[in-house]
Order: sequence, then structure tokens, then C-alpha cells
Amino acid sequence: MGREERELLWKARITSGGAILLGKNVACDAHEATRPIRVVTHAHRDHIYGLSQSLRECSWVLMTEATRDLLAVLRGKDLLKHANVLGLSYGREFRFGGETIRLLRAKHIIGAAQVLVEDEEGDRLLYTGDFKFPGTPVQEADVLVMEATYGRPSQVRDFEFEVEERLVELVEKGLREGPVYIFSYHGKLQEIMQILFDGGIWAPFVLPRKVYEVARVCERYGMILGDYLPIWSKEARELVERGEPYVAFYHTSSYRRLPGRRVAMRITVSGWELSKPVREVRKGEYVVGLSDHADFEGLMAYVEECRPKLVITDNYRMGSGAILAEEIRRRLGIPAIAMPSKMPIRRDLAEWL
Repeated sequence: MGREERELLWKARITSGGAILLGKNVACDAHEATRPIRVVTHAHRDHIYGLSQSLRECSWVLMTEATRDLLAVLRGKDLLKHANVLGLSYGREFRFGGETIRLLRAKHIIGAAQVLVEDEEGDRLLYTGDFKFPGTPVQEADVLVMEATYGRPSQVRDFEFEVEERLVELVEKGLREGPVYIFSYHGKLQEIMQILFDGGIWAPFVLPRKVYEVARVCERYGMILGDYLPIWSKEARELVERGEPYVAFYHTSSYRRLPGRRVAMRITVSGWELSKPVREVRKGEYVVGLSDHADFEGLMAYVEECRPKLVITDNYRMGSGAILAEEIRRRLGIPAIAMPSKMPIRRDLAEWL
């Protein structure tokens, strides 16, 4: 590693608390007391660590407008009352302390963003946030900080081209017998609604309150979800009571807590299903392998197209940052390091200097 790469190493890093630091001013996806700017890349829980503290202490808390509106649903409308919260449109420049910050599109849930910081010396520091690839525009960067959720070479989905069609077929099969319940996470549930609507599913969609409110936000930002009913509406209650065919969408945490009722099929949609597009767990219960994250091959392809001088992989959140960094070094010949490190950083660096 040359002198230039060594200098770049200190312009971006990931702290032991999960904050992605870019340049001198920016912390992404966790609070860092020394940084006046906090960026939230998207509304999932593992990317809003310390948000309340950031709202109290940071000069600015930046996110896309869609992420701001999703967080108002998921975390409470008081978020919008903070004068330091700024919703940025994709590509808009925000300047602070000699640095230029932009939020750029990422294919993940609605509102998800990559974060690009250009410092006073012209170096481009990029954090992908969570993303799917292909589908996420590749940015040029000197330092690339990236997620590593599926960072192991074995974590490849060879069936991605067919999984949406298989999901539609499975739901159609279940509806012939009665109600179908689908479980996943906020943001992905609405993506599934859009897939089923586009696939011609005719049955009504029934949504509990949070899923309904998130769906309303997604529609405001361009998603087309079809016709859906809040679970508390008279029409929805009658559908449920009669046990007629409908598709209900619930957060994964509700899987074991729903009251007993006649259900023809339960489907859990999870990116951790890597063996096949649809797997039957037991009679009437299935797992579908649909993910909003790049698999290992997608992660490697993004790095290859970006061609950064240095890669830092996220070793804090669930994933395989250390393994991904090793594969980037070995396969692409690009300096890469996982952070936070489980060993002193100089010892870790010594392995690939």
C-alpha cells in the first residue's frame, strides 16, 4: 500500500459504535459525539442507532425526504419538529465545513441512499449504506465504505431472476384455499405488495396500522401498491371473519403473536434463504428468498466497477466484513480492511501491507 492509500485510510473509518465516519464532519448510521453532521441512510433499525442523541446534539441530521417520512411513522411524528432535520433530494449538494455532501440513490427500501462526501482536497469518500446490485448506480470514489451483509463467497443467489415470479405463483396457490399471510420487514413488505400487484394478484390486501402507514408513505414517493385495506376497516374485518381469500402483510415480529384464525398459507420473505427461491418449511408454511441486499457476487461487482483506491467493509452490523475484505484483496487486488477490527488496526493492516 502506497503513501496515498495510507493517507486515505484516516479519511474514513467505522467506529466501535457502528458510526461510519466520512471526512471531518460526517457520521452515518450511528451517533458520534465529535461529528456535527449525522446522516441516516435509511429507516431500518440498525441504521438509526443513537438518533435521539443526534437530534439533540448535531448541527444537522440529514436523510432523504422519504426516509424522514418513514421515520415519522416508525419512530413518531415528533421527529419532524426538530429544526435540525433536513430532508434532501437525491443529488442535492449540502456544504458544511469545506466539505460537500450528497445523498445518492441506492436500491434497497424506499428512501435508501448512498452518501458521498467530497473533501477540501478533492478526495471522494463514499458509503453505500445497504444496497442491492445490480440496480444501485455505481459512484466513483477514492475510498469506498460498504455493507457486508452477504460478504461470504457462499452467499450467492443464483435464482434471483425467478424469485418474484415464484412468489406470485405461490400466493396464487395459497389463495385458492383461503387467506395468505406474508411476513417481512417494513419497506420490503411494500415491495412485495408492488410485486404481487404487478403480477396480477386479484385478492384484497389487508394491512395492520404500521404497515398501512408505511404503505401510504411509499405511495407518496412513487410506489404503486394496488388496492389495500386497513385491518380496522369494516370491509377488512368482514373478510377476516368470513375467511375469504385475501393477502395480509405483517412485520416479521408478528409471526408467532397473531391470534388464531384460519389461514391457508404463511410466507416468510427473507434474504437469508440462499438455497432456493421457495422452500417449504412445513405444510402451509414457506420461506421465499427475496432480498434487498446485494449477494456476494453483487458486492464484488460493485467494488470492481467503482475501482476505489481503498475499501472499508462494515464489520459492525450483521455480516461478514472481514471475509469480504479478504476476498476483495485477493480477487481484485484492491487494499481492503474490515472495521471495526477485532485486533489492533496496525496489526490488521500488517496482514496486507
